[in-house]
Amino acid sequence: MTAFSRLIGLILSFALLLAAPLAHAAGGRTGPLVLAAASLQEAMNAAADGWAAKGHARPRISFAGTSALARQIEAGAQADLFVSADEAWMDEVQRKGFLRPRTRVSFLRNVLVIAAPRSSSLKIAVGPGFALDKALGNGRLAIADPRGVPAGIYARQALTRLGVWNSVSRKLAPAENVRAALALVSRGAAPLGIVYATDVQADPKVRAVGTFPITSHDPISYPVAILKTSRNPEAENFRRFLLSGEGKAIFRRFGFGTQ
Repeated sequence: MTAFSRLIGLILSFALLLAAPLAHAAGGRTGPLVLAAASLQEAMNAAADGWAAKGHARPRISFAGTSALARQIEAGAQADLFVSADEAWMDEVQRKGFLRPRTRVSFLRNVLVIAAPRSSSLKIAVGPGFALDKALGNGRLAIADPRGVPAGIYARQALTRLGVWNSVSRKLAPAENVRAALALVSRGAAPLGIVYATDVQADPKVRAVGTFPITSHDPISYPVAILKTSRNPEAENFRRFLLSGEGKAIFRRFGFGTQ
């Protein structure tokens, strides 16, 4: 995807978010608008379906890289809930005063893996000084943008702590979010990528060929919070559903750990 097309996509997404209050004002019964990390696509949609099955209006969900969502919030996006793929971006949004007090809760965990096409016979023992450069050969390593996207930040932390970042930093194929990185591997455009275990579970065209030690990067933790811009009375009820035993069971079905 070109920088221009990414910009257009962001503008269109932002326009939809700004238009959300109009839907509420129109008097129609609408579900809360949720800004959710790209890695949550299948699980969050399943949770929204589960909530709708109880007779509620189905939540509307906008997926993107956590950093892009945080910037939309800071730019004035009118949404109800924010689900981040890391604590740092939620910290920033909270520090700038965009969260409703006492609604932030960390509720999901994930694992970082190396993904390869399903047909690959590779098996990589991830550890200090492991030969990732050799495994890549002349190919590139698909990775979410390590300058701001959580999956990319975790990946850079892990590769740095294991002493292999310098050997592969010039072979990166950065993507706007973790699902875009996964797509590069799934399509065969990159021989390897660093994504979440849940991403691999969601795509039958890839498999995990190595798993990063949890000590090699900061804990992968997903917090949820209600935004101060929220005007939907169902926002708090849906947040509680996500945090309930029933809600967490949905996420576990898609490979997430729960807190």
